[in-house]
Amino acid sequence: MPRLDPDNTFFWTSGKDGKLRFLRCQDCGYYIHPPTPICPQCYRRNVQLEVVSGDATLWSYTINHQNWAPGCEEPFVIGLVEIAEQAGLRLTSNILTPVDRVAIGMPLHVVFEDHDPVYIPLFEPR
Repeated sequence: MPRLDPDNTFFWTSGKDGKLRFLRCQDCGYYIHPPTPICPQCYRRNVQLEVVSGDATLWSYTINHQNWAPGCEEPFVIGLVEIAEQAGLRLTSNILTPVDRVAIGMPLHVVFEDHDPVYIPLFEPR
């Protein structure tokens, strides 16, 4: 599980209500990930949490064949997804699809794996 700290707790716990959230600069509109208190585009500190649609596109992926932990089913897809709200806003996550159905460019939507208080964002085909 990720280590929670004051800068990232909102991200790892926000899935409790099924919503994906990012910090967004209120001056220039840029979504920020990983979370930082300063906008990397305009260097201002006027950032707030915002809910995004949860829609994404598979930007790249790899197929994992390593059994990393007991109960881990393999092979599975690890993907780099681009969030619909902003080009370049990307997350690395598991893609919940059979390995023979994965394709770059496929439309995805976020779901959350509950490890209360942490909710891991995963993506499945839309």
